[in-house]
This record gives sequence, structure tokens and C-alpha cells, in this order.
Amino acid sequence: MLATTGWTAVHRPEAGTPLRAAALTAWASARINGRPVPPADAPVRTVARFFAGLDGAQRARLADGYPFVVGNLEGTPVSTRYRANLHGLEQAGLIEDARSRDVALTPADRSMASRRAHRFASLAEPGRQILAFDPTGGGLVAEVFGDLERAHRVSVIVPGVDTDLITFERTQRRFTAPVGMARSLYEAQRAASPDARTAVIAWAGYTAPTGVGMDAATGRMAVEGAARLRSLAVSLPGDSRVALFCHSYGSVVCGVAAHELPDRVTDLAVAGSPGMRAESADDLGTSARVWAMRDEGDWIEDVPHLEVGGLGHGADPVSPEFGARLLSSAGAKSHTGYFAPGTGALDNLAKIGTGAFGSVVCADAEDTCRRGISGTAGN
Repeated sequence: MLATTGWTAVHRPEAGTPLRAAALTAWASARINGRPVPPADAPVRTVARFFAGLDGAQRARLADGYPFVVGNLEGTPVSTRYRANLHGLEQAGLIEDARSRDVALTPADRSMASRRAHRFASLAEPGRQILAFDPTGGGLVAEVFGDLERAHRVSVIVPGVDTDLITFERTQRRFTAPVGMARSLYEAQRAASPDARTAVIAWAGYTAPTGVGMDAATGRMAVEGAARLRSLAVSLPGDSRVALFCHSYGSVVCGVAAHELPDRVTDLAVAGSPGMRAESADDLGTSARVWAMRDEGDWIEDVPHLEVGGLGHGADPVSPEFGARLLSSAGAKSHTGYFAPGTGALDNLAKIGTGAFGSVVCADAEDTCRRGISGTAGN
């Protein structure tokens, strides 16, 4: 069954530099004005209290001195993380640039180093807001569009397979990569509700499977990703409401995380989902509204929606029995077109992100997806 449906094993080679590992070692004994810093795995509230007790200059010293820790430390002020990650990108870029010219490396390794150096330089361009950056292995990264600290509603893009630092953004087929998805969603939200205070996060903050191999057929990587996603949701500043937009394997991550997400996560929308490791929306154990869409030409429809011995991800989220609110995916083309500008699919996602539930377009003619939501037809 695995062979005929494309669930074949693909190996992910390790690459990158041990910058974060070295930074964590140094951070363990760091102090600021005689005060020890919190552990790198400290709870969000502990980290937030620590940084609240520092002045701007002290925060800057930590960001500049320990960028690979501070830039990824949930609970750290957003502006401090942006500063830290800019420094981290610059440092990592210098190392990769040197590796790209090191004749002792293989041509393939030099080529990969050059690609990574180019990506880091792009992420460090003026005006970009990098919320997380870890160059270890395939890398982890997150970028913010909009004013995260002042936003009333925050949307988080949770992408699927083949997502890493290199594929975080693309020049070709832009809207199939997290940056393109997030920018497209943010622009659609701004067009739909110009006065709404929204922000969108392109979140490649977990190690995603490579290809539709064995890793993609199991929930192993989703479990780690779910813990990271929950940490992100808990640590977002202010009291903004949060909507998760989970594509492909990203919907597995969201499904695993659902029962532990904070109440501020009010909406969970999946597109092109292979399953959420649950048999129904109720089984997810979340108070969030669960939305689902799938294009008629999406190949994910042919993946067996079952779970046997840890393989597969359970029931189909767009089946009536699952109980999700089914959205129209008009205009989306195949598995990667849900965030393309001008599509009804993107328009629906933007309306969820801004809270305009009364005008979302359901997959059926009876508008059943809007029922039971305060202020919409069908209550």
C-alpha cells in the first residue's frame, strides 16, 4: 500500500553549522549585570518576566551576544528577537560564504553552502521581521508580516513536507512556499479589512518530512512540531486571537497540537490535509472552530485516510463524518494553490483570519459552515 501511494522512504542529509549548540553552551553560564539568564528551555512566563526586568540596552547586549538563543527564546520581546536573528543571520551567512569557497569540501557541499548564504542574506534584508532562526541541519525559521505586538488577530501558516531554510521562500512558484503563502494571506486580509490590526506568521519552526516518504506517513515529526507550535501560540504578545492555517502535513502537526493549544487559538483551518490523526473534529479536543477545504484536483485525495500501526493520519477532514466546517476552495489548483492571489480559497482563509465569518463561502449551497457562529446567518 505504501509503495503504490507514494509513501516511500527518503533520507534527509544533515548539513549546516553547530552555531546554536555552541550558543546554548555559552548561554548556560551567561549573566547580565550579575543576574543569571533563564535556562533556554524555561517556561514562557519565566522568560517574559526576566526580559521585563531589563532595560533596552541590556536586552540589546543579550541579543547581540547570544543571537542563536535569544532569537529563538519564546517569551522574549518581539523586537529583541528580530534584532537577535538579524545578527544570527549575518554570522551564519559569513560561515556559509566561507564554506562555499572551501576547496576541501565537495562541489555539492560548496553549492549547498552558497545556497544557504544566499538565503541568509535574503532573510537579513532591511524591513524583514525574523521571529526565529536556527541554521542547524535543514534549519528552522519564522517571519512576521505586520505589527505582531499591536495585532488583534494573528494568523500562523503551518506548512507541510519539504519545508526548510532553503525552501522557506521561492522565486518561482512563490505561493507554494511559507513566505509567499503568508505574504499573500496578509495582503488579502489587508484588502478585505484595511482597518483590522492583523499580523501573519510564516512558521517553518519544526523539522518537516522530506518528500512523501515514511516520515510523512507517520506522526513522529508532527509530535515534535506540535510542541513547538503550542509554545509559539502561548508566547505570542498581547491578547490577540490566533488562527492556524495548516497545509498538507502541517495539518497533521495542527491536529496533534490541537488538544494542548491555548484558548486564544480560536480557529484551525486545514487545506489539502492527509488527516489530522483524529477520527472527527470533536476528537481533536479543542474549543477552536475547525475548518477544512480541498481542491477537486488535489492529489492528497488519493492518499488512504486511515491509521494502521502508526502509518497514516486518520479520517479525511473534508468528509461529512469528520464534522469540520467545509469551505469552498474555488480557484485553487491542485495541492499547492490554496494561497494563490485572486482565488476564492485565499479569500475564505483571509476572512477567517480577520474574523469575517459571516461572509465565508461554504463548500455547499446551504451555507452550513457558518452555522452556530455568533453574528452569522444560520444561528
